[in-house]
Amino acid sequence: MSGSNPALAEQYDYEIIKKFSIMSIVWAVVGMSVGVYIASELTWPFLNFDIPYITFGRFRPVHTSAVIFGFGGSALFATSYYVVQRTCQTRLWGGGLIPFTFWGWQAVIVLAAISYVLGYSQGREYAEMEWPIDLLIEVIWVSYLAIFVGTLMKRKQPHIYVANWFYLAFILATALLHTFNNLAVPIGLFSMKSYSLFSGAQDAMVQWWYGHNAVGFFLTAAFLGMMYYFVPKHAGRPVYSYRLSIVHFWALSFMYMWVGTHHLHWTALPDWASTLGATFSIMLLLPSWGGMINGIMTLSGAWDRLRTDYVMRFMIVALSFYGMSTFEGPLMALKDVNALSHYTDWTVGHVHSGALGWVAMISFGSLYHMIPKLWNTKLWSEKLVGIHFWLATIGVLLYITAMWISGISQGLMWRAFDDYGNLQYSFVESVAAMHPFYMMRAIGGMFFLTGMCIMAFNIFKTIRQGVHQANVAGQTAVAAA
Repeated sequence: MSGSNPALAEQYDYEIIKKFSIMSIVWAVVGMSVGVYIASELTWPFLNFDIPYITFGRFRPVHTSAVIFGFGGSALFATSYYVVQRTCQTRLWGGGLIPFTFWGWQAVIVLAAISYVLGYSQGREYAEMEWPIDLLIEVIWVSYLAIFVGTLMKRKQPHIYVANWFYLAFILATALLHTFNNLAVPIGLFSMKSYSLFSGAQDAMVQWWYGHNAVGFFLTAAFLGMMYYFVPKHAGRPVYSYRLSIVHFWALSFMYMWVGTHHLHWTALPDWASTLGATFSIMLLLPSWGGMINGIMTLSGAWDRLRTDYVMRFMIVALSFYGMSTFEGPLMALKDVNALSHYTDWTVGHVHSGALGWVAMISFGSLYHMIPKLWNTKLWSEKLVGIHFWLATIGVLLYITAMWISGISQGLMWRAFDDYGNLQYSFVESVAAMHPFYMMRAIGGMFFLTGMCIMAFNIFKTIRQGVHQANVAGQTAVAAA
């Protein structure tokens, strides 16, 4: 366990956490690079080379899978394994299942990327992988669930800390969502092609039950588990209200399952179903903002840290974006607003305010806090953390501002009529009008990616520093003996 605290290395399994932490950063760089490229393809058409493997349609799912499941998923594996051990004061249960979750998950990301660029896709939002990869995910996820529950059962603390509640809800809900959304019949044992068991409006409803709950549990509840451990830990303060955190958990877990149909207003879906989704979306405001307030108020008595501690700034900005995104989502679920916003870039901006502002920022803060502890050292450069913070913040703001303006402009242009009742603008005119904002989005993505590369360099140097210090300490101990 070179680079680790020997006492803690013996008490906890840190090797698996180290591997997932490193791959989280690797996939972030890869996924965000692809994201910047496809944003540039939309901005500068000359980048659309006559190469089928890197077209927007094939590269876009590579971007989403690498960022959501590669970066986000690996960060969740790493932090959940770290948090459950530290709060339960016991090593991970599972034996050989533990490394299997790492190698299996990395294989899934690689296989998915290869299948996408080769043109194999179900063409479904968020869950586009073909059936053999879906089966591999199922096996990995059940193993993950067994490890997490097994560790909780052998805990030395009678109390289950609230972060573990959120992690467990995310693992259970994701297993449920993945299973039912990917019920399909292959056309042959040796064929990648398959057909969904659902069709038409039913298939759309299942897709958005999955799609929004992937956001609700994979990208929200899971990262709230991260927030409920690392914010109080880094601030050196207890959670502001433990009772509020439990209310936050149960309200969020119950309500999120119902909201997916708000993506299907004005479709063939029964009107009552989409209205139900919008209703629960509005109700979600209360637990979401309760959780945000709980996180921010945890800093009571430690506000002075924000002047000098950029890791804390990542966390507080993440909570701010969580609050903003969970206000914007219910707003866009309202039918009158949805009539303007749906199918426009406003939706893209909303997703990225949550993905970059909330998910990525809280992950950055958590990784910056955790990685030095894993290698028993200090961050190599606090200054680079500050540079990363400002590049990431500016990048997010450029991105979402561009998409807000672009999306609302699209919505207004698409439903503008002239005096004769004809559409005032053609679709091509609306595309041309969006060009400056697409350029602004690509530049925002470049800012964010540059910050991510700086983080990768800083973490690389931190790990090398930790390994070097451990080797020196080991040589000194041998010489003294």
